[in-house]
Amino acid sequence: MTNQLKLSIGQYSDKGLKPQNQDFHGALIPKEPQLSLKGAAFALADGISTSSVSQIASAAAVKSFLDDYFCTSDAWSVRTAAERVLLAANSWLHSQTRRSEYRFDKDRGYVCTFSALVVKASTAHLFHVGDTRIYRLHDNALEQMTKDHRLWVSQEESYLSRALGIDEHLEIDYQALSIKPGDTFLLATDGVYEHADTQFILATIREHATALDTAAQRIVEHALERGSGDNLTAQILRIDQVPGAEHAELQLQAERLPLPPMPEPRTPFDGYEIVRELHATSRSHVFLAVDNDSGERVVLKTPSIDLADDPNYLERFLLEEWIARRINSAHVLKAVPPTRKRAYLYTAMEYIEGQTLRQWLIDNPRPEIETVRGIVEQIARGLRAFHRMEMLHQDLRPENIMIDQNGTVKIIDFGATRVAGIIEANTNQPESILGTALYSAPEYFLGLSGTERSDQFSLGVICYQMLSGRFPYGTDVAKCRTAKAQQRLSYDSVLDEEREIPAWVDEALKKATHPSPEKRYDDLSEFIYDLRHPNRAFLNKTRPPLIERNPVLFWQGVSALLAGALMYLLASPPM
Repeated sequence: MTNQLKLSIGQYSDKGLKPQNQDFHGALIPKEPQLSLKGAAFALADGISTSSVSQIASAAAVKSFLDDYFCTSDAWSVRTAAERVLLAANSWLHSQTRRSEYRFDKDRGYVCTFSALVVKASTAHLFHVGDTRIYRLHDNALEQMTKDHRLWVSQEESYLSRALGIDEHLEIDYQALSIKPGDTFLLATDGVYEHADTQFILATIREHATALDTAAQRIVEHALERGSGDNLTAQILRIDQVPGAEHAELQLQAERLPLPPMPEPRTPFDGYEIVRELHATSRSHVFLAVDNDSGERVVLKTPSIDLADDPNYLERFLLEEWIARRINSAHVLKAVPPTRKRAYLYTAMEYIEGQTLRQWLIDNPRPEIETVRGIVEQIARGLRAFHRMEMLHQDLRPENIMIDQNGTVKIIDFGATRVAGIIEANTNQPESILGTALYSAPEYFLGLSGTERSDQFSLGVICYQMLSGRFPYGTDVAKCRTAKAQQRLSYDSVLDEEREIPAWVDEALKKATHPSPEKRYDDLSEFIYDLRHPNRAFLNKTRPPLIERNPVLFWQGVSALLAGALMYLLASPPM
């Protein structure tokens, strides 16, 4: 493995001249693989002096952040995970004030200012609300990275405009900074930064580079000597080593386990019995097997021996099962729960007795619109399960959708799935992996990263294909490699003379598959709703004229009318 993230920290807090310390601070540097997946977290909170319970607020804010952040999904980005934890903490603090004797005086309630720093891979993520501060040592100076949320009424009087617990709504400042070895950050409360001399801070951190706790203590004592009358807290964080581009958990597993021998039907394989081969490509082999312990049928996938020396391939191969373990939906393929230690590198998934949507369409070339709605709605539920985990499937197509014997639709094959938390960990996974051209959103062909609306486009294409057997833009999307070319794409109406499809359904499909992602639906649920309920905006639009829906039929009709008129004129007696 390449270098892991290594940090040095120093912390110190003192009540100063006050009878009680209302500051609270903490840090948590987990072990691998969580260090690569979630990073290391540092938090600092400062209770407000007008409240006798704000020390409870600051302690609760820091403890909940450090505890709950590491309990969030590994698939989430740092920003999503941290902000959801802080919003929950804010709601709890605000509710405590509402239920207390201070409910009519928020300045005496459960309120605190808060700053946090999460270091993951080669990025530092800053979260801030209030007037605690985060500095970065830069060019022999302290660069303030946060903005004080304090409103000054006069030179002597000010009040907090933002803080945790002060209101039921919370706006959090966020920024992401690239880091390198040697970068140093200072988190401090106003009792420190309003009195400590900048050059003293810099010199102290340099002098005690191997004992940052001592440096933090000296800085606090210095501020106290210079007249600070508040609580004082300082945290120092230095980046000693930045990790390489890797995902530790998957890489460790890929390095530890050997590739399996090629399984043969009716032979034992690591606690399973192979039944038959289901599918084989140059990249993997898929087998139906029976678990010897439970008797359940499972699908085993083994990697290609030809790609055994490609670490990126092996990590992505393992990522499919990693994803399946983190999504809980009846409409997404499940991973088989591990019951024993594996001897080889392979994945184990549930076996679905059924057929792919591709085969289903061959068997049902003209499905009823209600049947199409039912299938599309189930696919959408599966996609929303991906999106809730900050994952994009990116390769939604009929071959990657299964329909079991009970009619349940499941999304399978996560080989192109983009996971925000792993991308953010600076792994070897590309930002965007292009799926099948006919179903891929136009923005992928411009080299842009996908969004939830990109998966929406793919689902819209599948729905369109189920209703018409065609594609909304034919094969032209993949040919358009510039924004200007994509603007010239012309949507082909799904309506025809032989299918009873409401015009407003066509408008919903047109919006979901618009070449510009900004003009698609804001949320997948809106598209699903519009497939069943006439959108008033669409009802105001008339059915496209025949010349647009069927130009051949239109000109055939015009020719027939002209021919009839000509015959009439020829048959009429001269005047």
